[in-house]
Order: sequence, then structure tokens, then C-alpha cells
Amino acid sequence: MLTTLIAAAIVGIPQEANYPPYIKDKELYAENDLRGKEAPKLVVETWMSGVAPKLEGKVVLYDFWATWCGPCRKSIPELNEWAEKFHRDLVIIGITDEPVGTVKGFMNSTPMKYPVAIDSEKRMSKQIGVRGIPHALVVTPDGIVRWQGFPGAAEDKLDTKKLEQIIAAWKSSSRL
Repeated sequence: MLTTLIAAAIVGIPQEANYPPYIKDKELYAENDLRGKEAPKLVVETWMSGVAPKLEGKVVLYDFWATWCGPCRKSIPELNEWAEKFHRDLVIIGITDEPVGTVKGFMNSTPMKYPVAIDSEKRMSKQIGVRGIPHALVVTPDGIVRWQGFPGAAEDKLDTKKLEQIIAAWKSSSRL
């Protein structure tokens, strides 16, 4: 046990952190279960703000969405709240494959207080094998996926409490 903690401290991998447990039988709506594994690399062609957000040392919530998706649109106010509440520790990134003009028009009438990116080739989405949106990944600064799935799923809803737990677990583990 002590060896594991020392090794974790040396390589910076949180081993003893109190992350939310993975719900084994939940439907992920993705071909690949990345929970507890390394997240795919973020690759986008356009940032709607013009610049990429600073991710170093932050937990990142990747939200795969589309302007035509009802549940995606419904989740935007909550994502906006989280972006404000957790701004020191969390970066939310909305990723869509839609044209810039479509997304720009949508954002003119629907405020999105977090970075939004266009990936028309769905590079990250394909690595995950996203089969339904919205689809989210919560990734700690070590690049490990700590939560994945449909954010509103009853059996494992992504909510404020779960984000607080992930952030707190990362902060405590990164001090080892």
C-alpha cells in the first residue's frame, strides 16, 4: 500500500482518490467505455471564441452536442451554471460537428458561457464511438476519464454533486 502511494506521488497518478464509482451496467451510448482510461486527444478545427481555452491543471468536461438536439439544448443552462460555479477548477468544452454559421446563429440566441468548438470530422467523437448526444466525458488533469455517458441518465446523472466530488478527489490526490 505504501509503495503504491509513493509510486502514485512520483508519477502523479491519483491512485487513492475518492472519485465517484463507475456504474457498471449503465448505457453509455458509446462504443468505447473510457472510464478509468486515458481520454482521447482533443482535436478541433475552430474555436467559436477564436482561441483555445487554457486546460492545464483543470478538470475538463467535454460535452458532445448539436443545435438540433433537444436534450443538448436543455442542458445548456446547467452547463452555464457549472462554468460559472467551478471556473477555477473546471473547463467545459462544447463540441459539435455542425457548420460554424449554424453554431454562430444558435449562440446568438442561446448564451453559452463556456468554450464551444467545431470538429466537422468528429475526430474525438469517433475515438469514443459516440452513438447518442448529448454525450459527456469528465477528465481530470492527468488525462483520465472519471465520468462518461449521457449526462441526464437516471442511473448515473452528471450533476453538481458529482462534479464537486471529482474536483475534490483530484485536488486531494494531486497533493500526494
